[in-house]
Amino acid sequence: MESNKAWENALKPLENSYAHYVKVPQENTYGMHLYSKLPLRKKVVHQLISHDIPCIEVDVETPDGDLIRIFCLHPPPPSPTEEATSKERDGELMVAAKKVKESKVPVAVVGDFNNVAWSRSSKLFKRNSQLIDPRIGHGFVSTFHAKYRFLRFPIDLFFHSPEVVMMEFHTLGQVGSDHLPLYAKFKLDEKEKAIQEDEIEESEIGDEEETEEFIDEGERTLGYRPAIATEG
Repeated sequence: MESNKAWENALKPLENSYAHYVKVPQENTYGMHLYSKLPLRKKVVHQLISHDIPCIEVDVETPDGDLIRIFCLHPPPPSPTEEATSKERDGELMVAAKKVKESKVPVAVVGDFNNVAWSRSSKLFKRNSQLIDPRIGHGFVSTFHAKYRFLRFPIDLFFHSPEVVMMEFHTLGQVGSDHLPLYAKFKLDEKEKAIQEDEIEESEIGDEEETEEFIDEGERTLGYRPAIATEG
């Protein structure tokens, strides 16, 4: 994430081992590059609520021939140098939740949410998408800021559908970024679905109205909402 054309050129050697990829170089700190050893059967780049902030959607095929749909997100944080409010970030999360819920195959959503897992919009995203937060049982798994151990928060998040069984979930060591890398090892197991469905949080009264409010506020902040999706 935050990768531009220079990063893309520097990452070129990865293609020898990771032969499947989606490249979205951008100079606005919202570029995104995804590399995979496993085949990608679907590759789409969305602009969910802003024309200059991508979301990658791919279907990854496992060696057993199963598919898992992965969404990669990086909505903007509220800050003087980014967005004056959190409306664009929260609006993007709600649009993403709607797309995730439409999936007919197992799903994982991962990225720099610029949002802690216990925030109002993160919790609403979780309920709307009907996904599971693997931090439960694994601790906070805080990623930012990498330099300050005692002032570190979980803003790089991972959510998954109940067919996804988490085997390992933790941070890795510092790599020179202000974020620690997030490592997730999981498998697909349809037999676990019924068990893990108990971890899905039910929708609450007012969720639908609040979701539309987040989306509307995000659209009004931008002045429009693009409906762009490009095959990669």
